[in-house]
Amino acid sequence: MASEDIAKLAETLAKTQVAGGQLSFKGKSLKLNTAEDAKDVIKEIEDFDSLEALRLEGNTVGVEAARVIAKALEKKSELKRCHWSDMFTGRLRTEIPPALISLGEGLITAGAQLVELDLSDNAFGPDGVQGFEALLKSSACFTLQELKLNNCGMGIGGGKILAAALTECHRKSSAQGKPLALKVFVAGRNRLENDGATALAEAFRVIGTLEEVHMPQNGINHPGITALAQAFAVNPLLRVINLNDNTFTEKGAVAMAETLKTLRQVEVINFGDCLVRSKGAVAIADAIRGGLPKLKEEGEEEEEEAEEEEEEDEEEEEEEEEEEEEEPQQRGQGEKSATPSRKILDPNTGEPAPVLSSPPPADVSTFLAFPSPEKLLRLGPKSSVLIAQQTDTSDPEKVVSAFLKVSSVFKDEATVRMAVQDAVDALMQKAFNSSSFNSNTFLTRLLVHMGLLKSEDKVKAIANLYGPLMALNHMVQQDYFPKALAPLLLAFVTKPNSALESCSFARHSLLQTLYKV
Repeated sequence: MASEDIAKLAETLAKTQVAGGQLSFKGKSLKLNTAEDAKDVIKEIEDFDSLEALRLEGNTVGVEAARVIAKALEKKSELKRCHWSDMFTGRLRTEIPPALISLGEGLITAGAQLVELDLSDNAFGPDGVQGFEALLKSSACFTLQELKLNNCGMGIGGGKILAAALTECHRKSSAQGKPLALKVFVAGRNRLENDGATALAEAFRVIGTLEEVHMPQNGINHPGITALAQAFAVNPLLRVINLNDNTFTEKGAVAMAETLKTLRQVEVINFGDCLVRSKGAVAIADAIRGGLPKLKEEGEEEEEEAEEEEEEDEEEEEEEEEEEEEEPQQRGQGEKSATPSRKILDPNTGEPAPVLSSPPPADVSTFLAFPSPEKLLRLGPKSSVLIAQQTDTSDPEKVVSAFLKVSSVFKDEATVRMAVQDAVDALMQKAFNSSSFNSNTFLTRLLVHMGLLKSEDKVKAIANLYGPLMALNHMVQQDYFPKALAPLLLAFVTKPNSALESCSFARHSLLQTLYKV
C-alpha cells in the first residue's frame, strides 16, 4: 500500500466512531485486501477495551485481511454484536466463505457470546452460509437473539443449511440448560422458495421464541406459507410478521388466518402484494377482527385485493379454456413464429386456416401501462411474443421502456422469473437482430433511465434496480447479446452508486457474469 494511501487510511480511522462499547468503521469504504491493509484496523480493535459491538458495514474485506482481523478478535470475549452487512463489495463469491470461516473461528476462540449477527447485503449465496455454519452451531451463538441475513442470495440450499445449523444450535444449547432463544429473524430477498422456507419453518418450530420474522420477496408459494404458518403458531411471542411479496393464494392465506387466531401479541402484519385471493383475504380479515388486540399495522390490502381477485379468477378461468384450445397449434412451431396461429374455418374449403396477423389482445397494452407479475402471467405462454410484437424495436428508447417495464416485475419465484426472462429474450433478440437497431444508443439510454449515467434531458431514474439488474444478468449470457457492449456495462455497474448498493446481490451476480463474458 502506497504511503499516501496509508495516510488516508489513518485519517479515516481517526474519525472512527467509538461509543458505548462500540467500535465502528461503518461506511468508510476501506479496501482491506492484505494483512498490511488491515494493520491499523487491527490496532484499533486490539486497543479497544471491553469491545461489545464491531461495525464493519460499507467496507470490503478480503481473505487475508479477514484472517488477521479474526486473530485480533480472539482476545475479545466481551463482543456481543457483529454488524457485518455489506462488507464484501466487489469480492468474488469464492472469497467470502473462507473470510467468514476465519472471522467465525476468531469469535469461537474468544469465547464470545453473541446477541446479534448481521450479515445482510453480502451476496454470498449458498456457499456463503457454509462460511458461518460452524459459528452458528458453536457456543458463541447459544445466546443469539437477532440474526439478520437480508439480501444474501442464499437460495434453497442455503436456507436448508441455515435451518439445520439453527436446529443444531438449539439442540446443543438446550443440552447445556440454556436453549437458544432467537427473537428476530430477517431473511428477505434470498430466493428461499418453498423448500427453503419449509426447512426454516421446522427450525422455527423447534426454537419457539421468535418475536419478529421478516421474509419478504422469497418466491414462497402456498406450501411454504402453510409450513411457516404452522411454525408461527408455536411461537406465541410473535409481534411482527413480514411476508410481503410472496404468493399465498387462498390455501396459504387460510392457513395463515388460522394461525393468526392463536397469536395474541402480534402488532404488525405485512402481507402486501401476496396474492391472497378473495377467500384468503376474507379469512385473514376475519382472524384480525376476531383477535389480535395489539395490532398496530396491517400491510395486507384485503378489500381492494379481494375485489380485484374475484375479477382475475373469472378472467383466468376463461383464459385457461382458451389456452387449452390453442395449445395443440403451438406445439412444434417454436419461437420463430412471429404471431400466434389460431384455427379458423376457411369459408371455401371448410378446413382450418391459420390467421397470421391477429393483433395482440388489449391485455398486453394494460400490462405495459401498469406492469405487475400477475398481469404478465395472465398473458399466458405467448406473452413474450406478444410484448415483442407490441414494441417498435427500431426505436431504442421504446425498447428501453419495454425492457424496464418487463424487468420491473421480476421476482425470484420460478414462474415469474421464467416469464420475465422469456419476454426479455423475445424483445431483445428481435431488437439486436434488426439491422436498423442502434445497440449503443439502447445501452446508453438504459443506463440513463437506471440512474447510472447522467443526461442533459431530465429523466427520472427508476427507483428499484433489482429487477433490471437480474434481467440484464440473464440477457448478457445469451447469444443474441452483442459482447462488445459488455465492457461499457461493466464500467458503469462497477462505479459507486447508492441505488446499486441497495441491490448488492443482483449487482454482484451481474458483475460476476460480465467478468466471464
